[in-house]
Amino acid sequence: MTQQISKSEHSKMQNPIIQFFRFIYLSLKILGIVAGGHGGTRNKKV
Repeated sequence: MTQQISKSEHSKMQNPIIQFFRFIYLSLKILGIVAGGHGGTRNKKV
């Protein structure tokens, strides 16, 4: 069983401009998490 997507969702996925801004948004979000010290490497002495 596969689930079909609507035409509007399909056009959103095919639009390179929307994909570019999504990429920038997610990159900034990841950068914020990593720069904020996500807890894994914070206060670790080498």
